[in-house]
Amino acid sequence: MKISTSVLALCCLLVQVLGVALFLRGFFPVPVRSQAQKSSRAESPTEPVVPGAVSNWTNLPLPLFKKVVILLIDALRQDFVFGPKGKEHMPYVTQLLERGPAHKFIAKAMAPTVTMPRIKALMTGSIPGFIDVVMNLNSPELLDDNLIWQAKQAGKRIVFYGDDTWIRLFPKHFVEFDGTTSFFVSDYTEVDNNVTRHLDDILNRNDWDILILHYLGLDHIGHLTGPHSDMVGPKLTEMDSVLKKIHVALMSKKEEDASFPNLIALCGDHGMSESGSHGGSSEEEVHTALVLISSVFETKSDSSKLPEVIQQTDLLPTLAIGLGLPISRNNLGMLLPQIVEHKSMREQLRFFHLNAHQLCMLLRENLEAFDKDAGVEQFKKAEKSHGNWIKLYLEGNASETLTNLGRKVLRQYLEALKKLSFSLGKQIAEYDIYSMSIGVIITLEIFFLLLLSIPKALCSRAEFDIPMSSPIFSLMFYMMFLVLSAIHVIVCTSAENICFFCSLSWLIALGIMMFISALCCILLTTLGIMMPKSSSPNKKLDAGLSTWSELDLLLLIGTLGHVLSMGASSFVEEEHQTWYFLTNTLCLALAQEMCRKYFLVRKKHLPDSTQEEDDKNESVCMNEIYDTHKEMKEQTLSILSKFAKDHEKFIALSSPWAILVFCRLLRTLNQTGIQWLHRPDFGHWLTR
Repeated sequence: MKISTSVLALCCLLVQVLGVALFLRGFFPVPVRSQAQKSSRAESPTEPVVPGAVSNWTNLPLPLFKKVVILLIDALRQDFVFGPKGKEHMPYVTQLLERGPAHKFIAKAMAPTVTMPRIKALMTGSIPGFIDVVMNLNSPELLDDNLIWQAKQAGKRIVFYGDDTWIRLFPKHFVEFDGTTSFFVSDYTEVDNNVTRHLDDILNRNDWDILILHYLGLDHIGHLTGPHSDMVGPKLTEMDSVLKKIHVALMSKKEEDASFPNLIALCGDHGMSESGSHGGSSEEEVHTALVLISSVFETKSDSSKLPEVIQQTDLLPTLAIGLGLPISRNNLGMLLPQIVEHKSMREQLRFFHLNAHQLCMLLRENLEAFDKDAGVEQFKKAEKSHGNWIKLYLEGNASETLTNLGRKVLRQYLEALKKLSFSLGKQIAEYDIYSMSIGVIITLEIFFLLLLSIPKALCSRAEFDIPMSSPIFSLMFYMMFLVLSAIHVIVCTSAENICFFCSLSWLIALGIMMFISALCCILLTTLGIMMPKSSSPNKKLDAGLSTWSELDLLLLIGTLGHVLSMGASSFVEEEHQTWYFLTNTLCLALAQEMCRKYFLVRKKHLPDSTQEEDDKNESVCMNEIYDTHKEMKEQTLSILSKFAKDHEKFIALSSPWAILVFCRLLRTLNQTGIQWLHRPDFGHWLTR
């Protein structure tokens, strides 16, 4: 069937869009979200009770803290607080962690580790995807259920100072705010002073419930000079003094109202890589510090305990429970038990039941096999035990049995929370490999079909003959169709998670399999038609290969290797190392070629005719040089030409080594990449 190349290109473009869309659908899975609208407040579940018992606690628990201060330091790596830098430059925080009423955690953030998705994760408890990186520069209003919206609905007065990303995400939510821009990376002083200048005034007032401070200076220092810069220490000391000022001010308020404590949350949105950047998933970028400080926490006697590793999303349910707010519907985190351990057993069980119920409802809306999930089964078991505990409690039982049963229910709830959170996180973190593979196959087949149509497109008629009958009625077509259909059945019936391609109707899926099989047969048939027919293909192949020199093969293999290296992020980060290797290899190959030319192949071994021809060619070259530079003085030309002729071997042999020396000098001008960024170079010497 002959069609014009323009029609073929249009059809290929449409199918290519289908393949790319299928791939992106597998690469960017649909986020786990509740189907309920944010404007509708969720009703809190009642306490679980066994038949015959009635609970007298149906409302949300009262707030645990009167005021909450969120001190968010951008790019606060965990070792900046818990490592040697923290002990040296943050003495007040270190003192609180060693002897004061504080809990320390390592909050693990999920990639992408950039500011806007991390703020979303902190305030919604969900895991934003990589698509949020594109929206990081122009953050729209956050429409999902979040802590800020819940606090505003509850009448909480929220004050914010810092990164203006918060103002764009939560417009009209703050009773008072002052934003700072994050685009002036070279500014790491005024951007923080513009936040700190409000502290004296706001800490002396009582007309606020939540205070959010977002400092950008540490992140800017990281981008400028890296995490090991001499400027990091003074900035950490500055942040330590800020926290001390806030803590001292809130402690004085505690004396006024000792029954209603306050909470300070010192945290980071993401970490910082060894090069000072962020956005990836290295340990330095995802591990951030989290310190919770309140007078209600018990003073610790053992300071050698390592900080517990938690998920960054765990902060959302902790703050929601602490403020007496409903947990956001899209939350994936779990309540930190250290924050509520000072409360009564009934209150603790109530808090964990609210968290587990919210996760269970979210999983119900996003997983078809909801009842078979291990977390749901564990939650039902814990809920049943909780009901038995409530019955004993309401009957006035105060024996040791009640205490032991309460501890057992707590352990069951914690186990259920871990399993539910893991199941929800798995829905987001796992790629849909099957859908991605189908999309890649379709895209590659169309790409090769376009390549085969290029010669025809350049002809005057611009028509391409697609062999339709022979591929479709061939045995290979039916065999491929049966194999692909069998693979589809096996994958869709054995996959634990429902993939997008398996969710399509069987008619559509089999139609796509048939299209892939036909397209593959068409490609093979077209390729066979276009292959040159010759009685002696081996001779032509040998003749073609004989024209390729070793340097040509080296350039070809090096180019292909460099292209393949772009598939790995580590090679992309250190791409210059690939260029260094290829340049050095090429220079050494040239040096070896020159040695073989001038020492192993001597002129006396050549025939006289070849010698005469070389002399003739050399004479012609010299005449051309003379004609080209005839405006130069004859004396200068004769000297240069004589020097080039007399030192031809020396120039040819020394050129590759001279190139190697100059390349090595160029490498010392500026250390690029991540691995050797700390090494001194000419750039450091010039900027001193």
